[in-house]
Amino acid sequence: MVIPFLGLVVLIALESGVLGAGLPHLMILDADGLIQTKQRLQNRDPAFAPRFTKLKADAARALDIKPLSVIEKNLSPPSGDKHDYMSIAPYWWPNPATPNGLPFIRRDGEVNPERDRSSDRRRLGNMIQTVEILALGYFFTGREDYAAHAAELLRVWFLDPATKMNPHLRYAQAVPGQNTGRGAGIIETHELSELIDFVSLLNGSKAWLPRDHQQWQGWNKEYLSWLVESPEGQAEARAENNHGTWYDVQVAALAISTARDDLAKKILSELSAKRINLQILPDGDQPRELARTRAWDYAVFNLQALFDAASIAANLNIDLWNHRTDDGRTIRRALDWLVPFTTGEKKWTYSQITRFQPEKLAPLLRRAAIAYREPAYEKAIERLPRVADERWELLYPKKHGRPIAPPCGRQKAIKDEQSNLRCASSATP
Repeated sequence: MVIPFLGLVVLIALESGVLGAGLPHLMILDADGLIQTKQRLQNRDPAFAPRFTKLKADAARALDIKPLSVIEKNLSPPSGDKHDYMSIAPYWWPNPATPNGLPFIRRDGEVNPERDRSSDRRRLGNMIQTVEILALGYFFTGREDYAAHAAELLRVWFLDPATKMNPHLRYAQAVPGQNTGRGAGIIETHELSELIDFVSLLNGSKAWLPRDHQQWQGWNKEYLSWLVESPEGQAEARAENNHGTWYDVQVAALAISTARDDLAKKILSELSAKRINLQILPDGDQPRELARTRAWDYAVFNLQALFDAASIAANLNIDLWNHRTDDGRTIRRALDWLVPFTTGEKKWTYSQITRFQPEKLAPLLRRAAIAYREPAYEKAIERLPRVADERWELLYPKKHGRPIAPPCGRQKAIKDEQSNLRCASSATP
């Protein structure tokens, strides 16, 4: 695997003296940005002090979180094997018209609290979030206790025979009275693609050994095979909304991380036609997401998947950031369509049954400012409400006084007719 912006990263590392610490091999996260953040933290840059203080506090609390496992659930999945992940579909509720409440009925956007009382979803999410905090803390501080606890969490969930999760989601997002699991449940591992990057930050620590990484790769290979070959995975691949996008992101990330570049290239080369062209209208709206009862949340959620896909694709010389149809459908147009609703220029009139949170767009605005060299996205961030957890500012730091190259992976950045940097020899259809 290659590191995005490799030449620029090496230049920065040489200037800052952090090259000897080793460059992380990443697909979604910005290696350049992480190294810049690390150097600025070493230089005690006051701009990062509040976020770094909070990260260290979060990491300290994370050290007290016990390892989590799928075998902790009270119920057993239909297989009888507690190593099998299971969960209940979030928006399905008991049927008031039947004595036993079956079959469950759908209430879009309304989460049934039973979901987390009888499933593995929350445990999985908590494990991933804890590992990410600890891995980031280790990368910035070098504290081996952070890496050691992250490694223990990973071993218990993925590696240890007594506690590990079997590499499939056959029983995810079941609908009582209708089925014991659905392809739609694959969305519950959407954070796995980014977790791969955070686990890479542990490489080189005393706690995460080569044999651990090898076993982790083995689990990922098995899960990738299930995603591609199972009826559930094939059904999710056909989904035309955010589910299909996140499926592609997971498969591409797992494929690259397990030396299946051929598969990743196939998925990502087809993504522009299957996702961007079909999901985004020429004006930038995403009709499949805007039809939901939490339209804002889902529009941002799908756009995040498209951003992640573009970041992964750059590793393979596929330029999704700048893919454009003849009638103007682009990832950037989808972002631009959302921006006026965050700045107050437009009022959100689509359904949003939960609180409207414009700040959810902030991480994507920063990533867009980097990818497109567009200061207007930074100005939009300044107009957003501040939130308690802004860890994304450590992951994607604001660029100061340094030209920002587009995320071209192995490609060279060249100037177009408007003298803007763009990627050469785009491989998108």
